[in-house]
Amino acid sequence: MANNVAQSPEPGMTRIVAGIDTGGTFTDLYVISGQQVRQCKVLSTPADPSKAIAEGLQRLGLDDVPIQIVHGTTVGTNAVLENKGARVAYVATSGFSDILTLGRQERTEVYRLDQPEVAPPVPDALCFEIPTRILADGTLQSQATDEDIEDLAQSISQQAPDSIAINLLFSFLRPEQEQRLADRFRSGYFVSLSSEVLPELREYERGIATWLDASVGPVISAYLDKLATRLPKAGISVMQSSGTTVSAAQASGRAVHLLLSGPAGGLAAAHLLGQQTGVEKLLSFDMGGTSTDVSLIDGQIPLTTSNRIGAWPLGVASVDIHTIGAGGGSIARVDRAGMLLVGPESAGAEPGPACYGQGGEAMTVTDANLVLGRIPENTLLGGHMPLVTGAAKAATDRLAAHLDCTRVEAARGVIRLANEHMARALRVMSVERGHHPGTCALLSFGGAGGLHACELADLLGMDRIILPAAGGVLSALGMVASRPGRDRSRAILENVNQVSDQDLLEEFAAMAQQSEAELAREGASRAGLHEVRTVELRYLGQSNVLDLPYEPGLALEQLFHDTHDSRIGHRLERPVELVNIRSSMRAQAPLTSLQRVGEQGQASPVAQVPVAGVSGPVPVYRRSELGRGVTIGAPAILVEDSATSWLAPGWRAQCDEWGNLILHK
Repeated sequence: MANNVAQSPEPGMTRIVAGIDTGGTFTDLYVISGQQVRQCKVLSTPADPSKAIAEGLQRLGLDDVPIQIVHGTTVGTNAVLENKGARVAYVATSGFSDILTLGRQERTEVYRLDQPEVAPPVPDALCFEIPTRILADGTLQSQATDEDIEDLAQSISQQAPDSIAINLLFSFLRPEQEQRLADRFRSGYFVSLSSEVLPELREYERGIATWLDASVGPVISAYLDKLATRLPKAGISVMQSSGTTVSAAQASGRAVHLLLSGPAGGLAAAHLLGQQTGVEKLLSFDMGGTSTDVSLIDGQIPLTTSNRIGAWPLGVASVDIHTIGAGGGSIARVDRAGMLLVGPESAGAEPGPACYGQGGEAMTVTDANLVLGRIPENTLLGGHMPLVTGAAKAATDRLAAHLDCTRVEAARGVIRLANEHMARALRVMSVERGHHPGTCALLSFGGAGGLHACELADLLGMDRIILPAAGGVLSALGMVASRPGRDRSRAILENVNQVSDQDLLEEFAAMAQQSEAELAREGASRAGLHEVRTVELRYLGQSNVLDLPYEPGLALEQLFHDTHDSRIGHRLERPVELVNIRSSMRAQAPLTSLQRVGEQGQASPVAQVPVAGVSGPVPVYRRSELGRGVTIGAPAILVEDSATSWLAPGWRAQCDEWGNLILHK
């Protein structure tokens, strides 16, 4: 297991902190050293993501100095989506070893009589049973003998798994029963316990979370070990799905909490930006090379326990985000009926879009923007990689021939279709949840986000856009703006009137003590810790719960009735059950405020370039030369090392005191 910890700089040395976001196409770095900020964007190396990280640090001259890294990784995500996780043995209570295979009996295609066959997460040969049986009230009905456990050990060894997932019925009420099995197996296997991974009701969701943890834990551990070996002077922390960070030493033991690691960084940065600018209701739009992530932030980072990864429910707390396969590298093609399609297939980092000059021949969204002139031909990708305009034009010509149209018409069609896909995703997070997009500001970031922001805002009826400073690497910035933290839960399953404040305070104190101890080992000051406590309640017999804030002395039953009435539209004359309690502990983030820019700076264009559909040349501005208060009219192109932005006709941009461009109709 990787065990690099934060290293203190030598006396007189400046502490260096780097946020690193590894994506499907690019690896982004955002580095803080005293008052100095540096950033870098390099092509990802999917076969070994640590290579791109080392390359980026080398470009910044930081590959051989003490540094603290906060890393968002897709290693676990990719292992699940590509079915490349560890070989897992699944252990359940006798009679319940097929829970993961049965699932919730949900129909993937509602109106299809013959449902597509889905392979179970764990094959029958790797599903095992043990006669330990815990009842719903916590009674231990039966317990496995030492001989039963040894027989189980022998059966498991014959299948040669890499790890073991243990999910006993109602294990969260008697966790010592799973711990007894773990004591036998941990010397030879990576072991995940459901009573530790997700100590809550619902054996299927708990079992899937435990299986995911056992599946990706060894993969993440091996990756972090490799990264630690490649960067021996670095202290390493990893972003969790909830938007908080955990040390590398503890990360593989919390593997299921890392599966939405990358997208969480963007929301952490968006939240900080919203707080500083006073624009707290944001539709965030993060368009990278491979995918686009969208979310709605209304004063705080939105969390959910209902996310999915691939076909599987995630179960643990994670950022509430919607992801689609649309990015700068999304491939455009024509189907057999002659219809234009864009995505979800991506050219990725290897070979990448045609304009990268690495052998890619398929046309992508990035190629379309280059052909239309919205990306200037002399652009250096990431500040160092030239684009091959001829290759982009050739790829577009091949697509245009299939569509029987001109090169420019084909490029416009690709952009329009990609915009429709992304607008639909933004509506999922806004309109479908009762929020009119016009009441939000569109926060557009990622390497490709600024190229599409104006047209997306027009499609959604929005009149305000924020193009943040360092927008091309904003998710990496979000890594260093994220707070070390822990999220814990406990199942209660009692009538709310049967549980006293004293009982709850003791449970919360136990969770807080565990979180405080872990954060202290990462160097967090106890004085800077902040805890949020919530409870989940439901009417007896219901399936879904409502979450409410908890404070001693609250009349929880009455509060639940009132909340159910306001959110759902009615109340019932039924007993109220306390299902779960949750504790969220947060420490101080490395970055707590954004840098301010100087007074009004140069606003002169550095070039004039032709853009399809615009009469006359379009001015090109360097964002680094724009000071506070500078106003730019449209059309215009704004360039920086990590991103390019297109200011479409009808919009006007003004630079605020933090270097963000605020666009208005």
